Amino acid sequence: MKLFKNVTVITCVAGTSLGLAACDSKQENAAETQADATRQASDAAADAIDQKADTMSGPAEASMEAKADAVREAGDAKADAQENKADKMDKAPE
Repeated sequence: MKLFKNVTVITCVAGTSLGLAACDSKQENAAETQADATRQASDAAADAIDQKADTMSGPAEASMEAKADAVREAGDAKADAQENKADKMDKAPE
């Protein structure tokens, strides 16, 4: 019975999310896609910096790790701003 309740709740949440996503305009969806791309690109760049840091030691490694964190945070901030801008777009019918 508990499993059934969990599945029911998950199904309802998923259905509601899909319903809300269907209300987005093409422009809003494009802006959200761009935000996702921004986030993925900054994560990839930060991961590359982290990998380079793994080949170092001491202060150089710490510096590179800090740089990776800064790249990731900047990318997240930019993506969040893009998502906020997309959320403010009119929900025009397609």
